[in-house]
Amino acid sequence: MQNLRDKINQRMDILQSWMEQDYHIKKPEAVYDHTLTISKFWSVLSEEDKDYIQCAQDAIETKSVISWRPNGNINKE
Repeated sequence: MQNLRDKINQRMDILQSWMEQDYHIKKPEAVYDHTLTISKFWSVLSEEDKDYIQCAQDAIETKSVISWRPNGNINKE
């Protein structure tokens, strides 16, 4: 059985992948809902994970069109 840290890491990996694919721009509700599946473990998350989740949620809430792709391109759709 998967331990808690493995579950969190798997969900964080999915979140990072989605953010870097700009999926939060195309499907903000799906990505935001996914952040909630991680943030329910808030008390055991690392500060880095907490910061990442908060930034992702902020990008969705503000409807940011700034790309999270590693090369930093701005999405102009």
